[in-house]
Amino acid sequence: MIRYFIRRILLIVPTFIGITLVTFLILQFVPGGPMEQYLMRLQSGSSSNTSEIQNAVTGRTGISNIPESALREMKEFYGFDKPVITRYFDWLKNLAGFNFGKSYVYSEPVIDVIASRFPVSVYFGLIGFILTYAVCVPLGVMKAARSGTRFDFFSSVLVFLGYSIPGWAFGALLLVLLGGGSFLNVFPLGGFNSDDFGNLSFFGQVFDRVKHTVLPVLSYLIGSFATLTILTKNSVVDSLNQDYIRTAYAKGLSEKRVVFVHALRNSLIPVVTGLGYFFGILLTGSILIEKVFNIPGIGLLAYDSMINRDYPVVMGLLVFQSLILLTGNILTDILYAAVDPRVKYK
Repeated sequence: MIRYFIRRILLIVPTFIGITLVTFLILQFVPGGPMEQYLMRLQSGSSSNTSEIQNAVTGRTGISNIPESALREMKEFYGFDKPVITRYFDWLKNLAGFNFGKSYVYSEPVIDVIASRFPVSVYFGLIGFILTYAVCVPLGVMKAARSGTRFDFFSSVLVFLGYSIPGWAFGALLLVLLGGGSFLNVFPLGGFNSDDFGNLSFFGQVFDRVKHTVLPVLSYLIGSFATLTILTKNSVVDSLNQDYIRTAYAKGLSEKRVVFVHALRNSLIPVVTGLGYFFGILLTGSILIEKVFNIPGIGLLAYDSMINRDYPVVMGLLVFQSLILLTGNILTDILYAAVDPRVKYK
């Protein structure tokens, strides 16, 4: 088993290179790069149009009031004076030395930009992760124990209704109904805290943070409820139909002990299977939800970086998210083997 996981860890390297190479090549050929945007700002008051600026960047023609020497210096600054493959291997070499480059927009090291946003995504991710399993697993067990009853039917209707609504759309709906400016005006319109957060007392800061947490967390959870709840229910129902469960009932054990001790323990295997991947998704943030609520996390940083063509930050986020998801997959295999002793990796 140890050799299996060593091979899985070693496979991270070619997988990582494939992911970053494809993304790097796509970014290089997407129009509207950082150089083009800078030139468009310089030319905002002139008659030059977008096609002329793109031609200047690619070297096919010049712009009358921008010297060729200035264009060459800009290409050297952004690294566009080298072939694409050379630029990629230069980036990979810098990455090996933990040099993620410098952000075009923030003029700071990429690692510092990501580190400043990471705690926010971890905050919402951990809360969402804990609440999801704390609610969905017991709910799935209850649905399995009462399969076919009214409780099972109406809870399934609510669960699938929530699953059919995208998280970002649900968040926008919550802002309209409960956000600041609505007729209820219970929660703020977004952000991570209020402007006067530093002037509040300890309990005032806690209450302010809770108000800014409720709606985004509900939006995070709305889509994952159905998957985890139904997965838990189906797994427990299968376990309840096994012979050892009938034997447990025949011994006179209570229904609570049979369901939550004997059936649930053997039903956790499918639930644990997606644990690492699900945890990785939560840690990397949600672009649309963070955009709706203006949460300064990893997701919003990714959105702004793509819009502003901040390539070093985009690639830095790709490295961060790829490693988390690849590691999460290995963690899933480890948990799978820990829960089910019958699993033997060779």
